[in-house]
Amino acid sequence: MNNRKAIVVGAGIAGLAMARALSLKGYRVTLIDRSAMAVGASVRNFGMVWPIGQPSGELFEAAMKSREVWKEFGISSGVFFDEAGSIHLSYHGDETRVLEELYDIYGKERNLTLLTPEKIAQKSGAVVQKGLQRGLFSPNELIVDPRESIRELPAYLQSKYDVEFIWNKMVLAVEGQTVYTAEEEMEADLVMICTGADMESLFPEVFSGHPVTRCKLQMLKMERQADDWRIGPALCGGLSLIHYSSFKAANSLRDVKFRYSVEMEDYLKWGIHVMVSQNGNGELTVGDSHEYGHTHDPFDKDFINQMILNYLSGFAHFRNEKIVETWHGIYAKLTNGDAYIFEHPQEAVYIFNGLGGAGMTLSFGLSEHLVNTFI
Repeated sequence: MNNRKAIVVGAGIAGLAMARALSLKGYRVTLIDRSAMAVGASVRNFGMVWPIGQPSGELFEAAMKSREVWKEFGISSGVFFDEAGSIHLSYHGDETRVLEELYDIYGKERNLTLLTPEKIAQKSGAVVQKGLQRGLFSPNELIVDPRESIRELPAYLQSKYDVEFIWNKMVLAVEGQTVYTAEEEMEADLVMICTGADMESLFPEVFSGHPVTRCKLQMLKMERQADDWRIGPALCGGLSLIHYSSFKAANSLRDVKFRYSVEMEDYLKWGIHVMVSQNGNGELTVGDSHEYGHTHDPFDKDFINQMILNYLSGFAHFRNEKIVETWHGIYAKLTNGDAYIFEHPQEAVYIFNGLGGAGMTLSFGLSEHLVNTFI
C-alpha cells in the first residue's frame, strides 16, 4: 500500500501525466481541478503526439515514451489512437533541401523515409500533386482525439493507478504540505502544481521569474469524410519547417526563413503554420496560428482562419471540406526556447508547466523522467 500522499492541482494533460508518474513512484495521488472536466488547451489541440518536432536527447526520448503511454492507454481503454505517422511536404527547392538535410541528420535514428511524389500518393490520396517535390515521412507520430482522450483518461488513471479525482473545487493557496480550498484544508507529503495558462493564482512569483507568456492559437474542424475515407499520415506544409525546434538542425532552413519573410510576411506575423490530422470519427482538425501575449482578444479572427485554409489548399484537398467548428486555445509558452518549467518553490511543492504546444507530446514521458530524477 502507498503511504505517501501527493496532491496534483490541475487536470490538463500535464496534471494527468504527473498523477500517473507520482503513482508509479509510490504515492497515493489526489488530483484537484476547479472545473467539472478539463476545458483548457489540453482539449483544444490536434491530438498529435509529435516526436519529429523534438530535438534528439531528453525531449525526443520523452516524446517516444509519451507515445508508448498513449498507445498503452488506447489499447487498454478502447479509446481511439492512430499510429499514422506524418509527412512534411515540399513544393519549393529550398524546402526540399531542408527535408534532405533532416533525412541525413535524423533518418537512421528515427526511421525516416524521403519520399517521391509517387510514393507520397501511395500513402495519402489527400496530397496535392501539382508542384510536389518530396515528402519526409516519419512513422513515429501518433494521433489521438484530445476531447475523447482527456475525457477518458481520469477513469483510466483511477482504475489502473488508483488516482482520486476531486472536481469543481478551486485551490486557493498552497503552503508547504497544506492545500487550501474554500471549504477545507488538505495535507499531503507532496504537492504538484500543473495549472497551465493560469499563472496568477498559485505562485505567480515563480512565473514572473521566467520568460513566459501565453500563446493563443486558432483551429478549425472539417466534417467527417464521406465513405470513411482516411487521409493517412498527418500532413504538414512547408511553414511547419520553421516551427519545430528539431528542424533548426538543417542549415538550409535559413534560406526558407528568408524567402518566407519576403513572400509570406503576414503568415509569419500571425505565427501561422498549417497541418491537418484526422480523428477516429473521420473529421479533420486543421490549424493553426500563434499570437503571443499575456492577455488575448477573446474573439477569433476570421481572416486568420481563411489564411490557414488558403495555405492548406496548396498541399491538401479532401472529399468533404465543410467547416463545422472553429475555436481557439491558450497555453503557457517560454520565450527563450526552453521546453518546460519545473520548479521547487517550497519544501514539498513542485511546479510543472510551460510545455507550450507540446503538452500532448511530452507530458507523459517528461513527467516520469522528472519524478524519477528529482522526487
